[in-house]
Amino acid sequence: MTWGFETRQIHAGEVVDAQAGARITPVYQTAGYVFDDFEDAVGRFAEKGERLVYSRHANPTNVVAERRIADLEGGAGALLTGSGQAAIFTTIYSLASAGDHILATSSLYEGTKQLFRGNLARQGLVFDFLDAEAPDAEWLARITPRTKAIFTESIPNPKNDIPDVDRLGGIARRAGVPLVVDNTVATPYLFRPIEHGADIVIHSTSKWLGGHGAVIGGVVVDSGRFDWRAQADRYPQLTRSPRPGVPSFAEKFGTGAFLPFAVTLANDYGPTLPATSAFLLLLGIDTLSLRVERHVANAQRIAEWLDAHPAVRSVDYAGLPGNAYHERARRLLPLGAGSVLAFEVRGGREGARTVIDALELVTRMTHIGDVRTLAIHTGSTIHSKLSEEERVSLGIAPGLIRLSVGLETPDDVIADLDQALARI
Repeated sequence: MTWGFETRQIHAGEVVDAQAGARITPVYQTAGYVFDDFEDAVGRFAEKGERLVYSRHANPTNVVAERRIADLEGGAGALLTGSGQAAIFTTIYSLASAGDHILATSSLYEGTKQLFRGNLARQGLVFDFLDAEAPDAEWLARITPRTKAIFTESIPNPKNDIPDVDRLGGIARRAGVPLVVDNTVATPYLFRPIEHGADIVIHSTSKWLGGHGAVIGGVVVDSGRFDWRAQADRYPQLTRSPRPGVPSFAEKFGTGAFLPFAVTLANDYGPTLPATSAFLLLLGIDTLSLRVERHVANAQRIAEWLDAHPAVRSVDYAGLPGNAYHERARRLLPLGAGSVLAFEVRGGREGARTVIDALELVTRMTHIGDVRTLAIHTGSTIHSKLSEEERVSLGIAPGLIRLSVGLETPDDVIADLDQALARI
């Protein structure tokens, strides 16, 4: 942590290949690892030492990526998963069981809410959504003995309604539950939730961490600071012995108990990230700060241009001085408000259709965090399963278009948007 962010994004967690001396972390394309002898196999299954057993559990390429991301987030450790959704699933299922309750901010990405309302609810978990701006008393009143976490995002998309993570962290501490923050849109370059009271951080590494739209992945980062033993009855899976003579995870790992338990859950369910994907992820992280700086600069310029365009009703981007979350963004995100914005065009859904269909450079695609600028009409796609009333309550107007700003020359993106908007 004495090195700068840019140095750590290149070097943190690295292990030079002992056999060939490869400077770049190799791809260890293997399902398993040879045991020296009978006792070596016994020791590895008993988790004595750091030698590996099977790639469903851990892979040397993945380990380097996990250590690097944990370092950049200021966490004690990390676990790679096959996708961002898998990272969310692994986190929630490590904390909660059937009948348990998760309290979340209402501005979450709709894909996350669909996971919560759908299959996780079908498995018996209860999810409650509350406006991030609700008073502390209302948040605390929603906490029950079966509440296992507060869940939020550092920069929600598409509306940029940035929550006060410091305040939510304080509420979580008073309630005795961990604060889980999805930090995908901000990245650890712009915001590090653990420094603001978060206990667990999640990313879809498919986005800015990977950066090139080439690979799917997710990661869970543990701060290693939550006192699980102080909440022994709330988290029996961590604080009680799994069988006679075996210490609990909390007894064995203390405040670092969450991540080893999450690893065992991931080992059972198998949401493994391939080593080839971890390799590409590491290549992306090497240039994270450079890319995010340009992403943010481009997004700021394009947002300002859209805000002045006569065919645009409104722009949701916290980097704009008139945005309701601008001052909070300046406090929490001094290096920039990210590079996802939403803008509402005149003419409603048909106006949005006209713009989307007229785009030539900007890619029509459901993704964010790519080097390419991407656009999507969220009301007819991401939010299509909601009723019109539900969409309106979330601020998803009929003419709303989400833009993930890439690394092209901003004048070229503006020119493409301009010719498309001119057709309304």
